[in-house]
This record gives sequence, C-alpha cells and structure tokens, in this order.
Amino acid sequence: IVILPGASADLTSVTFSIKEEDHTLGNSLRWAIMQNSQVDFCGYSIPHPSEAKTNLRIQTTDRSNAVESMGKGLDDLRSVCQIIKGKFQQRLREDNYSRTG
Repeated sequence: IVILPGASADLTSVTFSIKEEDHTLGNSLRWAIMQNSQVDFCGYSIPHPSEAKTNLRIQTTDRSNAVESMGKGLDDLRSVCQIIKGKFQQRLREDNYSRTG
C-alpha cells in the first residue's frame, strides 16, 4: 500500500494505491471504512483493467486522518471476516446448514 501524490498536509485527504487487488477488496474495505463516523468520504477505483491495482480515496474530519482510518478499516474488515469464518465453521461442525439439489 502506497500513498499517492496529492495527499493533504494533515493527511485528512489521501489516496492509497493497493497493488494486486481488485473490486473484492476495494468494495469491502470501502464499506468497512465508511462505518467510521470520522470518515466523510471513501471511494475506490480500478484505474485500468490491465493494471492489477486499486486506488482508495479517504477523506476524514479534522479529528482523524486517512492513515488512521485505513488502519481501522483494515482491522475492522479482518474482524468481520473472522466472525463470518467462525460462524461458518460452527455450522459445519453442527451439520446445521441447508442443502439444495
């Protein structure tokens, strides 16, 4: 993850570039970051289909900054994934899931 040129001096407005990622991480991370009340805006784009990178823009209030918000978003997304994985594994152990077919 790198910070692209053009970040504000106080880091309340930053665009990050994440290599080797696409819409899967971009949209999930955008969602997690937007759960933070200190974030005014978060959006992502894939600059070009042939480039394996995602650009993520974060704008925060004066009480936070984009670097802290990115870290919190990554931590929060990881926590959500761990909860989902735990529930999935529990259902498998209990053999408590629907089968179609």
